[in-house]
Amino acid sequence: MTGSIAIIGAGLGGLVLARVLHVHGIAATIHEAEASPEARAQGGMLDIHEEDGQRALKAAGLFDEFLALVHAGGQATRILDRHGNVLMDQPDDGSGARPEVPRGALRRLLLDSLPAGTVRWGRKLVAAEPLGDGRHRLRFADGSAATTGLLVGADGAWSRVRALLSAAKPAYTGISYVETNLLDADVRHPASARAVGGGALFALAPGRGILAHREPGAVLHTYVAVIKPEDWIAGIDFSDAPAARARVAEEFAGWAPALTALVTDGDSDPVPRPIFALPAGHRWDRIAGVTLLGDAAHLMTPSGDGANLAMFDGAELAAAIAAHPGDVEAALGAYERELFPRSAAKAVEAADGLRDVLFGADSPRSLVEFFTRHAPRA
Repeated sequence: MTGSIAIIGAGLGGLVLARVLHVHGIAATIHEAEASPEARAQGGMLDIHEEDGQRALKAAGLFDEFLALVHAGGQATRILDRHGNVLMDQPDDGSGARPEVPRGALRRLLLDSLPAGTVRWGRKLVAAEPLGDGRHRLRFADGSAATTGLLVGADGAWSRVRALLSAAKPAYTGISYVETNLLDADVRHPASARAVGGGALFALAPGRGILAHREPGAVLHTYVAVIKPEDWIAGIDFSDAPAARARVAEEFAGWAPALTALVTDGDSDPVPRPIFALPAGHRWDRIAGVTLLGDAAHLMTPSGDGANLAMFDGAELAAAIAAHPGDVEAALGAYERELFPRSAAKAVEAADGLRDVLFGADSPRSLVEFFTRHAPRA
């Protein structure tokens, strides 16, 4: 490998890329806009799939350490209707096919696996200028700069690196989530805790749903989902948390109290999460010295695949670089030939699943049928 490797973004995909490169004896630098690893909460639970996320962690040499993070019982799944009737109650079968881990703990594992100084914190990319021969000059908001021989955009949905390759921008999907949490739920919110059970909860109806997951420490992490125009969520004042909760709860009038309490009784301020996505077949022509991974490459609707694909992208890109020493373009070509069809198929599957299976006209029966058809996989 000739020249330096700069990875923009210290999310899971960028970290796996740096770690697998390190395993192969190849150095890289990650530039991360956040000031420190603790700058913000890292989100809830992730189910890590055998076919991609777990393969990436094995390539990183971290699989045993990952297993120590698994939340026992977290693979359990319940499906309820709006009245709280249980339509499916699938216990954790202990197979390990899709074990649940806290995102923050997984990120910390990856960070700790890297040589000191690999991540440069507080380095928000403001410009990337092509210099020819695949090199780029990077400028950061803190006034610093760097030159790189390979630039990898692992910088998420609103990637700055993407503009070097593609004019595509994320578009609103018509679905908005609102995130909230109940704390010490078994004691303080026992009815909601019983409704959620030991793992994931899907309480659904056409056009809306309450999706929750039990996390370690009796935390119920909830995403409330509604199919609404973008101006609906933009019109809610989330700086007034009680009023925002009440406004969101109006969309669930008549639902079982144990379910609506996941909205109204939140112990953290509600956070709006309008869902954006790139076109399902997003790809770009080969441009020397730059590529993308994860959401920067294939932002899609939530499906449980996003983090897994980002990690797998990182591991696959690192393997391609290691397999083509001294030939960046051969490495990027090999990586992208596999990336494009893989991510396009997953994006279509994710969009269809969200619109039709979770929130379509036959919801929640459509999700029960999905789990029945895909029982070994789901």
